[in-house]
Amino acid sequence: MRSLSFSLLFLRRLSSSIHNEVWGINSFGKSGFMLFQIMHKTSGGRRPNKKIYHRVHELDKAMDLQKKPAVILKLKSIIQSQKNQSLLLRDLEKEVGIIQKWNFIAVIEKYPSIFYVSGGHKTPPAVSLTPKARKIADEEALANEQMEPILVNNLRKLLMLSVDCRLPLETIDFVQPELGLPSDFKKSLIPKFPEFFSVKDVHGRPHLELENWDSSLAVTAREERYMHSRILDTSGSSKQVRISKDGNFPGPFAFRLKFPVGFRPNMSYLQELEKWQKMSFPSPYLNAKRFEVSDPKARKRVVAVLHELLSLTMEKRLTSGQLDAFHSELRLPARLLLCLIKHHGMFYITNKGAKSTVFLKEAYDGSSLVCKCPVLTFRDKFMALTGRRDLEVTSCTT
Repeated sequence: MRSLSFSLLFLRRLSSSIHNEVWGINSFGKSGFMLFQIMHKTSGGRRPNKKIYHRVHELDKAMDLQKKPAVILKLKSIIQSQKNQSLLLRDLEKEVGIIQKWNFIAVIEKYPSIFYVSGGHKTPPAVSLTPKARKIADEEALANEQMEPILVNNLRKLLMLSVDCRLPLETIDFVQPELGLPSDFKKSLIPKFPEFFSVKDVHGRPHLELENWDSSLAVTAREERYMHSRILDTSGSSKQVRISKDGNFPGPFAFRLKFPVGFRPNMSYLQELEKWQKMSFPSPYLNAKRFEVSDPKARKRVVAVLHELLSLTMEKRLTSGQLDAFHSELRLPARLLLCLIKHHGMFYITNKGAKSTVFLKEAYDGSSLVCKCPVLTFRDKFMALTGRRDLEVTSCTT
């Protein structure tokens, strides 16, 4: 028995080690940064260089803040799926498993403003939503209705990003919650829009394919932000422009950067960054097959593809595995981790939670998402019943 326990522990550690080796990330320490290795070819026995990757505590906190809402919202859905809108506590284990059951029971006990327990002596105890929680829960249908055109457009844009305007259905399934798609989207959403989508077999795998290209959708979130703010490009001005210390420059090809607190770029770094920010590049919606990988403009385009992919998700973040699932269809770089780290003013990788997650930094103000879709706005309204005071809702339908 002791030998079996040791073997299981060894396998867990080995699995964790392999995961960190693949992504090149060591766990964050109390110092607020993590180390990653970049291997260089050397003529001697030099040790690999180590770079510092600064920690963004607010985005780490964003991962922690989603744990309890996930349990509460799942329990709400389970209760609503019951015929009489009530779940016997003895059946909770069948729904969530023996281990998770105790987390759900703790939530039921902690939030009587949301969950009401009935029954007793002769009647088996059951949990249901309180009248106030039920009233807010009824608003979810409207949120889903408002969400549908957003989901359809985002799904069309996602297909337009891919080289052949199609993606394996299993890839879309893999990111379904992050895109905001209903769990049964293949039956409830896709057949409703035959003018936009079709399912076809490609090399023995079902793919979702775009039926019609729409040029009006081939506009990135970055371009929309630029047009909305009406920023004037000063790159052509004869007047010498002062180097920006935060890496942000005006212009139609610039990205919004948010460097971590501990990062202090020198002047040469900022000068190179200014050149990169002002460099034009092809749209992410143009077919990647047309460009040479070695072209600096094509490399900047890849960054724009990553930016747009994250922008199409509800919470502007994906796990490392989910990003990698788009590797071939979106022609992402072979050294994806290094690309994300190099552009750490734009992306943040956290190892909080079960899997490493990549954030689009500009989408967050501290730990809060700046712009929220109808579904997230509804969830915040429901979660406000817990008494949380950090839920400042900013609706956004684009």
